[in-house]
This record gives sequence, structure tokens and C-alpha cells, in this order.
Amino acid sequence: MPLAAAVEEAVSTLRSNPELAVGVALGLVVVVVLFWLAIRRFRRTKGESFLRVLRNADEAVAVLMHPNPDPDAMACALAVKELAGVVDTEARMLYPGDIRHQENRAFQTVLDLDFEQIDRAGDIAADTVVLVDHNSPRGFVGADNLEPRAVVDHHPGNGTGSTFTDVRMDHGSCASIFAGYFQELGWEPVGPDAEPGSDGRKALSPGVATGLLYGIQSDTKHLTKGCSSAEFDAAGYLYRGIDQDQLDRIANPEVDAEVLDVKARAIESREVRNAFAVSDVGKVSNVDAIPQAADELLRLEGVTAVVVVGEHDRTLHLSGRSRDDRVHMGKTLRTAVDDVPMADAGGHARMGGGQLSVQHMRGLGPGNGLSREVFHDRLFDAMNGEV
Repeated sequence: MPLAAAVEEAVSTLRSNPELAVGVALGLVVVVVLFWLAIRRFRRTKGESFLRVLRNADEAVAVLMHPNPDPDAMACALAVKELAGVVDTEARMLYPGDIRHQENRAFQTVLDLDFEQIDRAGDIAADTVVLVDHNSPRGFVGADNLEPRAVVDHHPGNGTGSTFTDVRMDHGSCASIFAGYFQELGWEPVGPDAEPGSDGRKALSPGVATGLLYGIQSDTKHLTKGCSSAEFDAAGYLYRGIDQDQLDRIANPEVDAEVLDVKARAIESREVRNAFAVSDVGKVSNVDAIPQAADELLRLEGVTAVVVVGEHDRTLHLSGRSRDDRVHMGKTLRTAVDDVPMADAGGHARMGGGQLSVQHMRGLGPGNGLSREVFHDRLFDAMNGEV
């Protein structure tokens, strides 16, 4: 049948059957609406999608940082709280572990942040949980059973959110992801002495801009390591809105005397084989001094990979650093503790950490356990790729 004749017959049928005509019209409307919604969802930015999660929260949102949070994690929690405020959703910023490092304490104090410490999943008390700067809950009782609604991170891992997941392993920081959200949503960074623009854009407060910029700087060693173009783009976007005084106070806190002592002990007691160094600093009361000592030890001329070992509360804490392409520090530490019961270690190519119980070291294999000296040898073997 020719097309014109078919169309004429269809029109005649609809004219003689008004109910059918109404049904066809409604069907066309539904198809058009569904098509429009599909296009709108496809074109929705990550920032818009994340804001939608916060808007749809039944009650308060729990923003969960990783154990012993650093400035990148804390900045991201602050960003979620800022975004939640514009959709009238309360946000609680939570963390397991401790905030000990002088830089981290300064970040919290200078920006006047209200963080809450948790020990178990029951302390969260919210249906909508947002993970920032990590993608699998850990560090508290019941973490394995927690199902986050949203996950925003830049670390490797298989953790996801039930509604929203944005894990960008090519980024050097999680704060740069949130800076991108604000930029997508049209927020304008406004410094402490400036007036918001008159173009109707939402003003990004100096505290949030300062926190995000320092989070980026902290995770990338001031934009010198592990950066992507996203970090530089985010820094350029945020810079006009930062508070210079707050940034200086966070970046230059007073240093704990023990930190300086542990750094000195790490240098004094180091053992160097080829270009690798292991240093056992003994017992410490401030475990955050251990990674700082590792940073310091890596600055020594001729040393390309280091591991610093320190003991606190019958637990050995490991912190490793590498600028040697032959040594993936996360894999190195994981290999070194592989046979020790209940030990845990891992990290990135350039940076890693781990913990193992002094008591559990005694249960290695069928022999008499693992002495500190033998463990040091194992660290060297792992850096050399011999285990």
C-alpha cells in the first residue's frame, strides 16, 4: 500500500474512533516525556547527580572519612556539607581513628570544623552515607556491613555506592573532584574581602575554597607529585576564593617535639643497602611521626626508597616512600607482611603503609616467629624484588 494511502486510512480510522485517537495521543506524549527525561539524565553532570543524592536523602547525610583523616578527606567532607546546605539537608562529618598529625589538627582548628569521631556503625545513625576519599568503609566495628549511598574517591578499589559512584584514579586528589562539582554547578569562589558577583551564581565560601585547595596541595606535595591536569584546573578555579591567612596557618603549624626527635632517630638509625633504606625508630607515642620521618629520610642523597618502622601499643607501624620506578611501595609492604597473621599493608607506587602485631609476628610459620632483624631483611628483599 502506498504511504499516502496508508496515512489517509490511519487518519480515517482515528476520526471514526475518538477513544483510539485519545489513546494514541497519550501514548505519543508518554514517549516524548520519557525521551526528554532520558536525554536530561544523560546530559546531567556528575555534580548535578551528586547534588540529587543529597536532595533525596530522607534525613541527615552522614559524610564518612577514612580512618585518621588527612586534609584531602577533611576538605571533601566540608565540601559535601556545603553542598548539602543548599538543598536543606543536614550533614554530619564523621571519622574513625584519630586526628593526630599537626597539619591535620591545624586544618580542623583553623577552619573551625565540627568533626565527630565514631567507633562502630551504630554511631552513624543515618540511612544516607557518603564516603569521601575512600571507597570501602573501614576502621570501625560493623564497617563490613555498611552500604554507602554515594562514593567519591580517587584511590584504587572496588567499593561503590548504591546510587552514585565517582572514582577517578587518574586524579591526584579527591578534593579536585569536588572542586569540579562546584564549577559544574556554577559556584563562584569569593575571597574573604570580596563581594559576591551580581550574576546570580552561588558563592563558594573562603573556608571551603581554602580547604579544597590545601587538600589538593597536601595529596600532591604542593602540585609536584601524582598530579593530573584536574589538580591544576581546580587550583586555578579555587585560588581567587581562598583566605591567604588561613592557608598559611594550616600549612605552617607548630611542630611537635617528638616529631623532630623521631625524624632524627630515623636518620641516625638508618641502614642503607644499595639505594634502599630501612630505619627502626623504636617506640613512639605519636604514630603520625613515622610517615613524616619517612618523608624526611627519602630526601637523603642516594636513597630512592625507604621504610620506617615504629612501635606503638604493641603494634609495628610501617611507612614507606619510593621515588624509584623499580619499587612499588604499596606492593612492597604488602609482600613483606604477607605471612604475618592479621597484618595489613598496601598503598600506591610512591607511598605505602601497614601495621602488624608484635605478638602475631611470633606466630610466623612453624619456627620461632619473626624477629625485628629478620623483618628488616625481609623489607630489603621486598624492595629488591626478591620475595
